[in-house]
Amino acid sequence: MAEEITFDDRDGFIWMDGALVPWRAANVHVLTHALHYASSVFEGVRAYEGTIFELSRHSRRLRESARLLGFELPWSVEAIDAACIETLAANGLKDAYVRPVAWRGSEQMGVSAIRTRPHLAIACWAWGSYFDPDAAGLRLDIAPWRRPPPYCAPVQAKASGHYMIATMSKHHAEGRGFHDALMFDHRGQVAEATAANIFFVKDGALHTPTADCFLDGITRQTVIGLARRRGIAVVERAIWPEELEGFEQCFLTGSAAEIVGVASIGPWSFETGDLGRQMRKDYADLVRGRLAAG
Repeated sequence: MAEEITFDDRDGFIWMDGALVPWRAANVHVLTHALHYASSVFEGVRAYEGTIFELSRHSRRLRESARLLGFELPWSVEAIDAACIETLAANGLKDAYVRPVAWRGSEQMGVSAIRTRPHLAIACWAWGSYFDPDAAGLRLDIAPWRRPPPYCAPVQAKASGHYMIATMSKHHAEGRGFHDALMFDHRGQVAEATAANIFFVKDGALHTPTADCFLDGITRQTVIGLARRRGIAVVERAIWPEELEGFEQCFLTGSAAEIVGVASIGPWSFETGDLGRQMRKDYADLVRGRLAAG
């Protein structure tokens, strides 16, 4: 078996603070504030056939996430867009995953970070499906950890610190033979998977949890728009675990995950149905330009 290439030892270029640098030279100091106190935000964006899908929406969210964490990025949305496009071209990629990340630097150490400088880097690489595309449907465990209430953290920031709970939950699920985990929120209601939003199908309508304590994903918003274009009812509401038995289909959405079907969550099973397949097709057509944006 060939040795897997790690993310620090690759050919190519990463954009850092205004310029492209060789991949292996894209380093930060060990006393960077973000490494110790999670003062960083990021985006995950996909490029299809050379076009980065919803790039400006992701760049706007990156700037807003940083603002919610208390630091302003000196790069405009247009500048971030241009840097992402430049990085994609420099690496000779057409279909790729693009990762902008912004963080507080090493100018100050301690909980207070008012003297730190903001930094921005953008990397991209070829990345296939986040989950196994040949799987009959994902098997989700129930996470032992819950999404915190919105009065504990800026839940609409795509902040690195939020993903500590996700990593622990995903590792717990994988250790038990599952693909991923369903996370409940602080009230015990259905929230999301570890890094993807969740939808259910019942009686021809889509049901999805209200995004009041987790990220309202751009792919989530896109799927809601696609469904409504088809006249499919979309119900955003509180969903309790005992309701899962009554849903017919289930799928996850995210920029990395795209749209992927779920076969089971804990003791509850779901079928692969026409509505879920239609949403996957519509999304694939949209991101590859075969379906006009609505």
